[in-house]
Amino acid sequence: MKMSEARKVCVVTGSSSGIGAATARLYAKNGWNVVVNYSREAAPAEAVASDCRALGADVLVVKADVALDADCRRLAAEVEATLGRADVLVNNAGTTKFVAAKDLDGLDAAEFHRVYGVNVIGAFQMARALMPMLQRQPGAAIVNVSSIASMMGFGSSLAYMASKGALNALTIGMARAFGPAVRVNAIAPGLVETPWLQKGLGAERYAGAVQFYKERSALDAVMTPEDVADAAWWLGAGAAKTTGEVLLLDAGLRLTRG
Repeated sequence: MKMSEARKVCVVTGSSSGIGAATARLYAKNGWNVVVNYSREAAPAEAVASDCRALGADVLVVKADVALDADCRRLAAEVEATLGRADVLVNNAGTTKFVAAKDLDGLDAAEFHRVYGVNVIGAFQMARALMPMLQRQPGAAIVNVSSIASMMGFGSSLAYMASKGALNALTIGMARAFGPAVRVNAIAPGLVETPWLQKGLGAERYAGAVQFYKERSALDAVMTPEDVADAAWWLGAGAAKTTGEVLLLDAGLRLTRG
């Protein structure tokens, strides 16, 4: 038996922590049912699902690796069978390798393929798998989580920067191809306070990166997962006349305080 089909449904990839978890909680808080996706550990995803259920949402938890097309199609089939619809897809799942841009030997082709497989191909495969359901729903939208790294030439690695630039291009191309039925936009956050980034950089480098960012941003701030979730809510549930945009969410870093 399907869960309630009266409420809209948001599918959030990579939603067991950080930006994805905050996004799932916000959609649940605003009266939507949600799909929580994870690729490795079930416990954090179930904790997010529990939070969303406490907010009144029906929740489907699905283990799937977005880099695998079969997993994406299986996820879509489970959404169809259990929730009966999909109104918004938030492509948040992402990966990287932390390596300095100057260290050209720190990356190889296999690592580039791995990063692109999740960050670009995964977003494409999820959009393809869910597109039939999205096209049935008025006001449907896809929100891709990109990064300021795609524009500024700094980030966790060259592979990551390049993948997010490709994701921006994918966003614009799909917005043109699937309008007016489905809007497609992206968010390009600056430094976001997440356990993933803290672990990747290490405590000392992370603290230095936060200080560096705050000193140069007009708002003297870094982003939180909830800040990005707010943008994902607006681009998914609102923004009826906005498509093909890459929203820079950087606390004014681009202005570079003097």
